[in-house]
Amino acid sequence: MGLAPILLVPGQTKPCLPWQQQQNSIVYKNRGKRLRSMVARLFGPAIFEASKLKVLFLGVDEQKHPGNLPRTYTLTHSDITSKLTLAISHTINRAQLQGWYNRLQRDEVVAEWKKVQEKMSLHVHCHISGGHFLLDFIAKLRYYIFCKELPVVLKAFVHGDGNLLSHYPELEEAQVWVYFHSNIGEFNRVQCWGALRRAAESDGRWVKPPEEDNKPPRRCQEDCTCCFPPPSLISCPPHFEEENNISHLSTQPTE
Repeated sequence: MGLAPILLVPGQTKPCLPWQQQQNSIVYKNRGKRLRSMVARLFGPAIFEASKLKVLFLGVDEQKHPGNLPRTYTLTHSDITSKLTLAISHTINRAQLQGWYNRLQRDEVVAEWKKVQEKMSLHVHCHISGGHFLLDFIAKLRYYIFCKELPVVLKAFVHGDGNLLSHYPELEEAQVWVYFHSNIGEFNRVQCWGALRRAAESDGRWVKPPEEDNKPPRRCQEDCTCCFPPPSLISCPPHFEEENNISHLSTQPTE
């Protein structure tokens, strides 16, 4: 009976049988594929692929105007499958953010529609750092990635909620406000990215608007019908509100 050839793998002192070599080859190929995917996301162009987007409508009317009924977006990304999952509901889909992987990565994006003094706007929130030291260490890189990928995020919102926007095309002219949450002052900021239509087609580089246009709209202090929803569905940490002078945005306690 002949023996199968025994192959040596560099760095190993024990011989590697053919089936082991094949298994190792698969592992190395998968690692290489993930590495190339990460490099592409960092330095390549941000491209939205509708085929990789999964949309979940959770108890929300696809065509109900968000000026009358709360409407939020919860978007998560899988580094393994490169697929996006978008939940459209009345509140943030907390179940989508559970699990150790999501708590470690914190690469989710959440957003809500608001009507402030009769004007609609989309408020998008990204977590840059805080929570654990790994995020603090790469805060600058995370800020860069979130900015670069923001057009993809907005295109996912537009594509996933296409029925709403087809019924209310004026929403594509609504202003987009992006809140970058960080325990590092340099990256703890709020920015106006302009109209949704243009922001979704941008190259991911923020252009600072005139100073008077770079503060989120202020909702009425008293009860009114021109602002909705009354409390913000996404709460901001106290230090964020203080540093950006936007304490009027959130009336819900931070979890």
